[in-house]
Amino acid sequence: MFKRLPGDETRNLVSTTPDTAVVFRPAVVQTPAIITIVIFAWRCLAGLVRLLVVHPVAVSCVAAVVLLWRLFGWPAVLVAFVVLTSSLAGWFTADRASFRRWISWRMLAFWRRFWIYWRHWQPVMVVSGLGRHLKGRDYLPRLVRVECDSWADRVTVRMLSGQAVKDWSDRIEHLAHGFGSTSCRVAVERAGRLTLTFPRRDPLAVPIPAVPIPETASVGPVEIGMCEDGSPYRLKVHGTHVLIAGATGAGKGSYLWSTVRGLLPAMAAGLVELWALDPKRMELSYGRALFGPRYAAPPAECADLLEAAVKVMQERADRYAGLRRSHTPTVDDPFVLMLVDEVAFLTAYQSDKGLRQRITSALATLTTQGRAVGVGVMAALQDPRKEVMNIRNLFPDKIALRLDESEQVDMVLGDGARDRGAMADQISPDPARGAGIGYVRLEADPDPVRVRAAFVSDSDIRAMVAEFAGAGEGR
Repeated sequence: MFKRLPGDETRNLVSTTPDTAVVFRPAVVQTPAIITIVIFAWRCLAGLVRLLVVHPVAVSCVAAVVLLWRLFGWPAVLVAFVVLTSSLAGWFTADRASFRRWISWRMLAFWRRFWIYWRHWQPVMVVSGLGRHLKGRDYLPRLVRVECDSWADRVTVRMLSGQAVKDWSDRIEHLAHGFGSTSCRVAVERAGRLTLTFPRRDPLAVPIPAVPIPETASVGPVEIGMCEDGSPYRLKVHGTHVLIAGATGAGKGSYLWSTVRGLLPAMAAGLVELWALDPKRMELSYGRALFGPRYAAPPAECADLLEAAVKVMQERADRYAGLRRSHTPTVDDPFVLMLVDEVAFLTAYQSDKGLRQRITSALATLTTQGRAVGVGVMAALQDPRKEVMNIRNLFPDKIALRLDESEQVDMVLGDGARDRGAMADQISPDPARGAGIGYVRLEADPDPVRVRAAFVSDSDIRAMVAEFAGAGEGR
């Protein structure tokens, strides 16, 4: 068989043996030397400009050393080095936070950009399938920028034309192990650009003690723990509904009790009413005195309490109609937060069909109409399947703690959440390492955030009961 030849050269070839390969040497076009020189000079100039833009500090330091050496000799360089070192040491001693922000993290980013990412960029991109090798040439996504902070690297990437976010989110494990990290998360910066987050350490590995009770009364957002970047995690409960899903021992109680703890001053001021449904009689019953008459455990009482909340919601809606569109907590119209532990027992595992229908109907009514008039629902469950909790999509904000299966992550947080880095099925089952750790996906942000709720111990709950039991009654 003839090999494919350029032009009409195949017409001049004759072979009596069809299986014999034809050797053909294509014509070589000589490129003028001036064109080669211009292209080389242009590439050198573009590389120099790119170096100045990407690494201005490093280039300035090298240029300053060379200039001092040429003008004043090595003693001037030594004096400048001593002065600079002393200044940096004084800066580090006086204000470590700003020193890290402006010096340490930038130098670390410069080093990791070269040693970790740029050095391994081509093989990782090609092997993972994000790069293309066509006709002897590599087409690779562009490494735009590397930024570091106390716990992670954030790598900005320009995708190849025609690539989609899913192409990257499907390969987060390839990227994580290729660059020596435990995980990778993908977020869209803007059209054509992604931010890849590679953690270097885990700030949430150690359990967090209970957050101090706020000094001022507020309905939130309530500080209940810490985000992965070290900042406080504040959970919004007023004006939304929250669904918490996690296996047994995952730490759902930490979220419930931390929320209660943050709302205690507002409850004492009459701005918040906490209504508790505790069908297991184990979690919320420990602080039952905080809820007063608004506590229910038997399914029939839970149905009655939910229907009472629906009546409150409907009465407010009648009064607000045509006058206001949002709720402001007052003593006369406090924010009502329904705390439901193990909601699946009431909605799916309840043997009494009539009670199950009443409870499901009341929860659906509250989650569809309640937040505008100041009635919120915070529900916890173990099994997030649709047949167990068929109204889970009515909760705008969702939290996924440790889950048993990878498919359950998308059931809780929505399609594509696990591909974006919400590895809730890989959270450690060890209570000391994984209890309270979860991924939060808010209504306004599709990217999951890793957080850990503070652990509220039995002694903390007893102290809360001793100080605030009955504080909100009689108003």
